[in-house]
Amino acid sequence: MRWYHYLSFFFGGAFLVNALPHFISGVTGHPFQTPFASPPGQGLSPALVNVLWGACNLVVAYILLMRVGRFELRNTKHALTAGAGALLMAIMSALVFGRFYNGL
Repeated sequence: MRWYHYLSFFFGGAFLVNALPHFISGVTGHPFQTPFASPPGQGLSPALVNVLWGACNLVVAYILLMRVGRFELRNTKHALTAGAGALLMAIMSALVFGRFYNGL
């Protein structure tokens, strides 16, 4: 494996976790922050925008995890690298969105 495969796996995990709140909020009909809101990242976007943004994040995660290198979930290094990206994105999301929803 080349070094950039691991970088791809890291960001693939991050995009996968980022897709979840947007897609779930959109599917359940709730508005949520997106980069397209006003102000970006703070204002709320409608449910349809969140579904589309979540789907875009899923596509990017798929490309980074499955099309760059050979990601194998049973390979500990691969799983830990993607998991580290996922965990970092989850922590960042909790800190950023927690201030909007009294999570801090």
